[in-house]
Amino acid sequence: MTTRKLLLATAALASVACAAHADTSGKKIALSNNYAGNSWRQAMLQSWDKVTKQAVADGVVAAADAFTTAENQATEQAAQIQNMILQGYDAIVVNAASPTALNGAIKEACDAGIVVVSFDGIVDEPCAWRVAVDFKGMGKSEIEYLKGALPDGGNLLEIRGLAGVFVDDAISAGINEGVAENPQFKNVGAVHGDWAQDVAQKAVAGILPSLPEIAAVVTQGGDGYGAAQAFAAAGRPTPIIIMGNRQDELKWWKEQKDANGYKTMSVSIAPGVSTLAFWVAQQILDGKEVPKDLTVPFLRIDQDTLEANLANTPEGGVANVEYSQEDAIKVIEGTK
Repeated sequence: MTTRKLLLATAALASVACAAHADTSGKKIALSNNYAGNSWRQAMLQSWDKVTKQAVADGVVAAADAFTTAENQATEQAAQIQNMILQGYDAIVVNAASPTALNGAIKEACDAGIVVVSFDGIVDEPCAWRVAVDFKGMGKSEIEYLKGALPDGGNLLEIRGLAGVFVDDAISAGINEGVAENPQFKNVGAVHGDWAQDVAQKAVAGILPSLPEIAAVVTQGGDGYGAAQAFAAAGRPTPIIIMGNRQDELKWWKEQKDANGYKTMSVSIAPGVSTLAFWVAQQILDGKEVPKDLTVPFLRIDQDTLEANLANTPEGGVANVEYSQEDAIKVIEGTK
């Protein structure tokens, strides 16, 4: 091959490479979030702000703005997404109020050439990407833990999350599948705690007088400390309460562990999953081939890892993991 032909071939390859991996420094990404009324959502937004501000400062993207609806209504979030389309965002990262109710607005975004990545509250519109935790598996893991802790079984109280949200349905399905497979346990009551300690405390206090002795409380996160307070106020023995990685829950657990050897476990999705969704959107905008469905592990804390996790969790916060661009690439490649 002549020198001129070699140079032309090299230039052609470089052109293909640039087309496949476009520069994202001029791209704008938005976060559409449906709800911010608990410590997990606040930590999720804080992680987004921290990581994306640095990405903007580094020139990776031009903007990474976050928007949260006021009423947690799918219609309101759909309107929010439609506004993002008009505002010219290149990608929208969505924590959805419903897996289906936003599909029309999301399809509009896709048709406009906008990348849509859902996480936590994922959507089932085929054009969108999904960054999901195996929430059903997370719920079932609670019963797996209780099998070892309570070999003889017992009555369970279930504290659910925010009604109508995919996450609540999936975790509850896992819990109830685990109960069905382990008949030594019986679910004798269920309330919605909205993933918030004050709501959970009030809901548990309201149902306790009608319940028999409770061996364990299965939860979704942001409700364990509220449940403990309700049992204490009612003068009832404290059951095993599955925690959800919130600092107030971990602190209470540590106090009980030191006082009387109290044992439990804690499990939740890390709020920093929002940062993984951001980097996934950036990689798609960069021309990378990304599978439509990506799975990340949930974050579990056990008796022997309690102190270390509590020490690293800010007061009022949630045990967390934030993701880098390299982490996102590893997840993408691992899924492939």
